[in-house]
Amino acid sequence: MKEQALGKEHPDVADVLNDLAVLYRREGKYAEAKPLYLRALAVKEQAFGKEHPSVAQTLNDFAIFYKNQGRFAEAESMYLRSLAIREKYFGKEHLEVAESLNNLSLLYRTQERIAEAESLCLTSLAIKEKLLGGQHPDVAQTLGNLALLYRDVKNYVKSEQTQLISLAIREDFFGKNHPDVALSLNNLAFLYRKQDRFEEAEPLYLRSLAIREQTLGEEHPDVASSLNNIAAIYREQGRYAEAEPLLHRALQIREDKLGKDHADVASTLRIMAKLYRDQGRYIEAEPLFQRALSILKEKLPAGHSRIAACQKDYDEMKEKMAGM
Repeated sequence: MKEQALGKEHPDVADVLNDLAVLYRREGKYAEAKPLYLRALAVKEQAFGKEHPSVAQTLNDFAIFYKNQGRFAEAESMYLRSLAIREKYFGKEHLEVAESLNNLSLLYRTQERIAEAESLCLTSLAIKEKLLGGQHPDVAQTLGNLALLYRDVKNYVKSEQTQLISLAIREDFFGKNHPDVALSLNNLAFLYRKQDRFEEAEPLYLRSLAIREQTLGEEHPDVASSLNNIAAIYREQGRYAEAEPLLHRALQIREDKLGKDHADVASTLRIMAKLYRDQGRYIEAEPLFQRALSILKEKLPAGHSRIAACQKDYDEMKEKMAGM
């Protein structure tokens, strides 16, 4: 409708294209999202020039798309360009600047650049708390991300405290059945799982899965994440028969929505390989380990802990096979 009324090169059309691309990305429809991002960015740059806040917004959203696909160099370039535009236009203490800092922090965490990530996260949090107060969902978002960084450095007490504050804000603001609440529950469950607190972790994982299936649909990548995590906790408890079908479902969703060479696919392959290894099903496990390693080495920086952990799992299995 807007294209017909305004023409294909109108900035209002670009806003619609950007919003539709974000919707497709959130639904895991990456093939549909990318051309819309490209077109929205081109129209905005033509209409406003390359240093406009509207251009920065599309760059930020496009960077999230690339991060989710494991294309970290492209994501970082777009995040940095978006941040530079926003700081120049708004100054350093603005909510859009805080958004860029938060998202760049998430990217650096994925790359295990923890010190850089924490610095950006704390700066983002300070801006948001100053401008929004302490009970806003945007504050909860950054608190949740900070909790993940504390978990990464094994500061589990501080991570739990921060994650619980984030969860409380989200439940108070959104209610108990919102995707952001599901994210907090998932991350809190993961923290408990890391500490072998399985009885506390499982109900949180299950509640997160139920919310995601209800609000996002049963084929969403976030649903696959929940399935993957529940299967992992079942495997760690020796509940192999319960874990296996969840992993098959998670793998199907991730391959369909993210592509067969995504790092999240490798995560599911690794857990499935460990499940088979634990049952002595080495012939089934070996190609899964090999495929997971191939994906991780392609998608993650050299020396990343996920590559090392997967290689260690595979090497231990090969030692067992050699001793048979």
